[in-house]
Amino acid sequence: MDSARRLRACRLAIAGVLAWLTIAGATGDAQARARKAPPKEAPQAAPAEPNGFLAPRYAAIVVDDKTGEVLHAVDPDALCHPASLTKIMTLYLLFEQLEAGHLKLDTVLPVSAYAASQRPVKLGLKAGQTITVEDAIKALVTKSANDAAAAIAEAIGGTEADFARLMTRKAAWLGMDRTIYINASGLPAEHQLTTARDQATLGRIIQHRFPVYYQYFATATFSYRGYEIRNHNMLLGQVAGVDGIKTGYTDASGYNLVSSVRRDGKHLVAVVLGGSSNSARDARMRKLIEEHIRKAAVERTAPVVTEMTPDDPAQATVVTPALTAAKAGSEVAAGMSLASAPTSSAADPAPAAKQEKSAKHHRPARSTRVARPEGSAPSADPKIRTSISPQ
Repeated sequence: MDSARRLRACRLAIAGVLAWLTIAGATGDAQARARKAPPKEAPQAAPAEPNGFLAPRYAAIVVDDKTGEVLHAVDPDALCHPASLTKIMTLYLLFEQLEAGHLKLDTVLPVSAYAASQRPVKLGLKAGQTITVEDAIKALVTKSANDAAAAIAEAIGGTEADFARLMTRKAAWLGMDRTIYINASGLPAEHQLTTARDQATLGRIIQHRFPVYYQYFATATFSYRGYEIRNHNMLLGQVAGVDGIKTGYTDASGYNLVSSVRRDGKHLVAVVLGGSSNSARDARMRKLIEEHIRKAAVERTAPVVTEMTPDDPAQATVVTPALTAAKAGSEVAAGMSLASAPTSSAADPAPAAKQEKSAKHHRPARSTRVARPEGSAPSADPKIRTSISPQ
């Protein structure tokens, strides 16, 4: 009897040890699988560097402008630093002033000590000098000049910080819901952020809203004070149908590019962010264009993406410290806003004539303004910011 009881106890002990080992093994396997399992949702921002900037990350999007269809996307809503793609919005606000008649192409912009002190790349403007609006536009689209960008910002906004707030308000109004601007140039700023999708939105809107002024983005070279300045966008003249728009680079952003291509009645807007080099970024953009232009539509089936109306709340907030000086006939000084400043009547009439002629074809045939409570944020629904047009 004692021997049988001991044998039974021994068997129970062995069975208990085996059960414990089985449970422990299963738990270890589950923990190992959990450690190896990828996260369910990709993060929306790259890991932060020790200095607070996001690390460069690749993101891309290709949009068929005729249909609004996204033909290709890799992390299109990931937060990235825009670098000099920022200047697209700077020019957007400048084009608004030209369209409204507040500025002319030959209006001279004063260069402050602040503007002259901007870090390269720049024209080398000196404090107390001036630059015409047209030269400033060409300096931004070719050399990506930071001093010229600051001069534009101060002329329109009074200070670059105030101008950046106008840029951010405009971005929100256009449906660029994840974009924040801190300066007008794209020089490194920790909180200056955007996405590939937002830049594609801006790349589409700016050419429909300003079809004549947009042609400046195709400027191949720019002569300034005896120097020939070449556009940084190496796809111009090299890839069939490419008509703009802008490159950008900082250590934090990597190599960025927004491209627009019209070919065989088709129209694509593509964005590459976080490229590892100029050549790698350009090669990737070439590949995206060639892969997806075949899929693009010839007939427009989606509304033209443009602003619903030029007198939106973002535009209404432009500061006007130059108003008194303008009415008194005084010269506009650095730091004043040129939104209401005197302009030359001798401005180039050709672009104006082209603008008027083009408006018959490019301006929306019908638009709808959606009323909303004062002070409320613009709707995220892009339908209220599009206009129906036959083009």
